[in-house]
Amino acid sequence: MNIIKTDIEGVLIVEPRIFGDARGYFFESYNARDFREQTGIDVTFIQDNESCSSYGVVRGLHFQKPPYAQAKLVRVVEGTVLDVAVDIRKGSATYGQHVAVELSADNKRQLFLPKGMAHGFAVLSERAVFQYKCDEYYHPEAEGAIAWDDPTLAIDWQIELDKVLLSDKDRRHPSFNDFVTPFCKA
Repeated sequence: MNIIKTDIEGVLIVEPRIFGDARGYFFESYNARDFREQTGIDVTFIQDNESCSSYGVVRGLHFQKPPYAQAKLVRVVEGTVLDVAVDIRKGSATYGQHVAVELSADNKRQLFLPKGMAHGFAVLSERAVFQYKCDEYYHPEAEGAIAWDDPTLAIDWQIELDKVLLSDKDRRHPSFNDFVTPFCKA
């Protein structure tokens, strides 16, 4: 696998080695030993999740508060999304900044998000199947979120505003300036 560092410490693009021939392709979507050796990160994933969404769906920006914070490894198995990580670790040099990466079934890229990131994605294809691994179980009482369209964050979701589809919950999240981060940079 090829590991690409982003502008936010700990947020990594993971490009698997793909072996293809006339029959199709094969790749390891995750190998704990190789990931640990190449990144220095020792993470144990304990929950896998999958969502299916149509064009224009924006999910996020979500996070789990400590002590149930989650590191994630995300990927797309069908379609294309713009995946976004926002650094919400107070004291971090990149606090309030974001990384946006196109993940698709074609490019097979993955994004690793350490704890302390708000996460979201926008579906750019007609349909997308999105999978992610988490190192902590989901706890509804630990949910946190920031408004997806916060002008302070200035995220270009690559979707026309009149085409954006949101859940009721994602319409009501606080702005970046109004939320209180539960994360501090160590």
